[in-house]
Parts: sequence; structure tokens; C-alpha cells
Amino acid sequence: MEQLRIGVLAVQGNFREHAAVLRRLGAEAIEVRLPEQLEGLDGLIVPGGESTAMTRLMHLYGLDEALQRFEQPIFGTCAGMILLDRDHLAIADISTKRNAFGRQVASFETDLDIGHGEEPLRAVFIRAPWIEDAGEGVEVLAEVDGHPVLAREGRILVAAFHPELTDDTRIHELFLNQVREATSVRA
Repeated sequence: MEQLRIGVLAVQGNFREHAAVLRRLGAEAIEVRLPEQLEGLDGLIVPGGESTAMTRLMHLYGLDEALQRFEQPIFGTCAGMILLDRDHLAIADISTKRNAFGRQVASFETDLDIGHGEEPLRAVFIRAPWIEDAGEGVEVLAEVDGHPVLAREGRILVAAFHPELTDDTRIHELFLNQVREATSVRA
């Protein structure tokens, strides 16, 4: 089976950690800093970081418009989830609340029930957002205190937490499976 080529938006934030998880799972990780680097990718991760800085840098390099044209699966974590929402790139039919759980001091870890009778997933929340409103086509996969923190809409996967900061690779595997499905449909 051909190795998946997954881009990791590398303008700011936790891109190195995501790339390390992708490599551990056998995918090729490509750091994306310019629009032309999106060509030939099977999927893209928009990592956590500082959403205002990321927005400014993406605009500066023309990555915002390039992402809106990108047709492969996209996985946004924390600030990446914010960037994909209706108020920013409008790629996912969600609206988010920034720093929803509080400032840096309110960062926490918790076990998430991701269904299917699976072991709970340890999730790290750092100045994390939550999904305030989700469109009809959005499937909520996990919640904290009744607030959606993991969701999927077609080719888009979003997480309010940082799956790249734990040894549990299930969320990245979920994304890679989405990419494989999309790749087989295109083929």
C-alpha cells in the first residue's frame, strides 16, 4: 500500500509533534509553509498554536485561500479547529468559542468517551476552544461537560484538544483512515 503524504501546516504551533505521530504511524509528514506545498498531499493537519498569529501568517503566505481550495481531508486541532470554523476559513460548519475552558492556568487533562466500547482517550486541553454550534452535517464524537470537543463533517475532523501530546494515536489513526477512504474514492 502506498505511503500516505500528509501535510502539517507549519507556520506556527505544534506542527513538529503532529509530524512525529504521523511518521510513527507510517505516513510521510510534509511541513507546509507555502501554498504550492499542498499539491500532491493526501490530507492536511492544521495544528494547535495561537490562532491570531496563525491567521496572520496564513494570510501573509496565501495559505488561507489555498486551504479553502484544498479538497483532501483536513484535521484541525485546538487553534486549528478555530481556523476551520465559520468565522475564519469557513471550511467546517461549526462555530467555536476560544479559550472556552479558561486561560492557560485552566488547562487540564481528562478521559474522553469516544464510543464504540473503546478505552477512554486521554485528552490534553490547553486554552482549549469548544464547539459552540454545529451544523446539521456535523457528527459530534466526544464531549466534555456537554460541549462538543471532537467532531467530524465529511472530510473534516476537528479536535479541541491536543492528541499529538499523548502516546495514544487513535485520533490520528481515525484521520488517516478518513484519508485512506477519500483516497480510494478518488482512485
